[in-house]
Parts: sequence; structure tokens; C-alpha cells
Amino acid sequence: MTVSREQDTLQGVLPVLHTPFFEDESIDWPTLEREIDWAFEVGADGVVVAMVSEVCRLPVELRRELAEFVCRRAQGRGFSVISVGAESTAEACQLAEHAARHGASAVMAIPPIATRLPAFKTRDYFGAIAERVSIPLIVQDASGYVGAAISLDVYLELLHRFGPERIFFKPEAHPLGPNLSRLRDATKGQAKIFEGSGGINLVDCYRRGIQGTMPGTDLLDGVISLWRALKAGDDERIYQLSLPICGLVALQLSAGLDGFLSIEKYLMKKRGIFPNTVQRQPVGWELDPETQAEVDRLFLRLQATIR
Repeated sequence: MTVSREQDTLQGVLPVLHTPFFEDESIDWPTLEREIDWAFEVGADGVVVAMVSEVCRLPVELRRELAEFVCRRAQGRGFSVISVGAESTAEACQLAEHAARHGASAVMAIPPIATRLPAFKTRDYFGAIAERVSIPLIVQDASGYVGAAISLDVYLELLHRFGPERIFFKPEAHPLGPNLSRLRDATKGQAKIFEGSGGINLVDCYRRGIQGTMPGTDLLDGVISLWRALKAGDDERIYQLSLPICGLVALQLSAGLDGFLSIEKYLMKKRGIFPNTVQRQPVGWELDPETQAEVDRLFLRLQATIR
């Protein structure tokens, strides 16, 4: 039985989908459907298209097709969040309007990454997107691996202008926990904040009052188990689960965005959900045998803990 969350506030565990490709780098739609179905089967509150979905390597037409597919498959089962960040304000606004028109629960955007914008231009970029849609906009600071950090003043101005039901936040600048607390305290708890560290900072961020988390789909069953343990206050289980998750994400982080993509797709294949590990080229890092062996050891430990 499926449950619609369309009228609820965006929250919970919202995995970022990995886009499966055929060898010619075209999207493998049947495998993507299987991935979405699996995410909801294990208890996800929704699904997200974002950086590790390889949207930056997709032409705009394919981004639109991907958004339509994901919104359609999530309808009636949970939230759908579509990343609309682009190098131009006009394109980001068009992608946001398209996502809203096709039923997205929210849109999410990073700032342009080809240039370092002053704070007021970053504010204007996000403001333009928010003005074009009536659904929430998640302001994503992806500076942990791309782009520059977004200043607290930009967050506060956007929240003041649009309100806490229209502007949500996904801060990823280091140090994540203290920056999250600064935003929480500066807004007197009004800011709705999502953790986006892949799970490595989930325990710390949960205790600082986050609304939800957006991990990769590869560790979804572990992150859902950890989220439930956090809600239950079960410290023993929290640390049994978080330690292998942290170990895996540390390996991903060490190689940046390509580290996430390579290891995540390896684990999706290991699970039997993906038939291959194809990434859109070019990539700057590939999984080596010794890292793979450590991933295998940590993943085995995580799966044993989940059971």
C-alpha cells in the first residue's frame, strides 16, 4: 500500500538517485525504475535528483526527461526533489518551472560553479528561482566538493523574503555541524535544514535539529536504520550503524564527487540493482582494487548490523 506525502512538509530520509547508464551513456530507464522502487520498498520518504545523479553531465533536455520520469514514479509514494541549479539564472528558472509543472514536491539548486559570485548575486540567483515556483526551494551549498560557500547573510535574506515554508536549506560547507547550528540559531529555529554529507555527519547533525537527510541511494537501508535509531534514542545501535557508514563515506569523500559516484555505483551493482558501474565521462578518479577491498569489508559490516 502506498502513502501520499504530497501535503506534508518535506522531511525524513530522501536518497539522491544514482543515474544508471548503458555502455553508450544513454539512461537505463528500466534500471532507474528498479532503483526508485527499491528506495520506497526499504522505507525512503522520497527521492531526489541532484549532484550524484550526474545532472551536471547531462544536457538540459535529458535533465528534463529525468525529472519527469522521477516525479512520475514517485507520485503517490513520497516526495520528489529535483535539482535545478545551472550556470545561468534563466536556465535554472526554466528547470524549476518544468519540475514544478511535472509534480515535484520541491526544487533544489546549487549556485553556478563556473564563477565565484559576490553574496548579493548569489542571493539574487536563488531569489529569481524562488519567485518562479510556488513549491519549496532548497538552497544547497555544495562547497564540500564543488563551488564556494554561501554566506549566512544570504540564507537569512532569502528566509526573510520568502518565509520558512518556501525556503529550505542544505548547507554543506565545512565545518558542517557548527555552520548548521549558526543557521539554526540565527533563525531562532525557523530554518528547515537537510543534512547532505552522505551520512558521515548524520548523527551530529540530527542532534542539531535537522529536518531530514539526503544520502546516496547506495547506503539507503543503513541510513534509514540509523535515522530510526536516532529517533528512538538508541545510542548503542546508533554507533553500531554509524561507524561503517562513516568509514564508507570517508572513502568517498577522499576523492570528491567522482569518489562518491564511483563507489556508489559499485555498491549499487554489488546489491544487484545496477547491471554496471558506467559513469558519464570524463571522470577524474576510478575505484582501485585496494579501496574496493576496504569498501567490501565496511559494506559487509554494515549489512550484518542492519540484519
